[in-house]
Amino acid sequence: MSNEKLIQTSPRRLFLGNASKVVLSASAVALLGGKDVLAAGKPADVKSDIAILNVAVGLEYEGIAAYAIALQSGLLSPSHVKAATKFQDDHKAHNDALIGTIKKLGGTPVEGKSIADYAKALEVDKLKNEDDVLSLAARLELGATNAYLSVIPALKDSQLAKIAGRLAAEEATHFALLNFDLKRPFAPTMSFGA
Repeated sequence: MSNEKLIQTSPRRLFLGNASKVVLSASAVALLGGKDVLAAGKPADVKSDIAILNVAVGLEYEGIAAYAIALQSGLLSPSHVKAATKFQDDHKAHNDALIGTIKKLGGTPVEGKSIADYAKALEVDKLKNEDDVLSLAARLELGATNAYLSVIPALKDSQLAKIAGRLAAEEATHFALLNFDLKRPFAPTMSFGA
């Protein structure tokens, strides 16, 4: 499957498109990065921030579930079990940070769906071998990369942009490693966030 096809089919890509219409405030991104001091005194459209962060929480739940399904599938080699566990742990950490930020903003985080719901949505019944599992993970990681990159251009504070960039970098690392393991060509230059 080509990188272009991966971008078109990702639910996270849909988030990317919608995120360009609404942007996180500097306060929300500061809280997301654990920078409570930076968040103090900055105006925020809290309802909008909470809504965007909740979409990200939902997408992180999807990533956590996808790795849980992959780990339970019996289709992964021992080295990929290790990587999938690490990537799932990263998604859990991202989700914890997002949920903490929503709560600090006075909002209520969305709940995750059941594993069965995610399995159906992700069509895991079509996963027949390790490459199928890795392809699904790569598609989701690319979508996550683009979703996080989508908030960076609106940030005026370089520290806040750095926080969003760090999240995107972790997702891009996951994508690159999966893509490499699948023996796919490198992503085209300047393709992330496009």
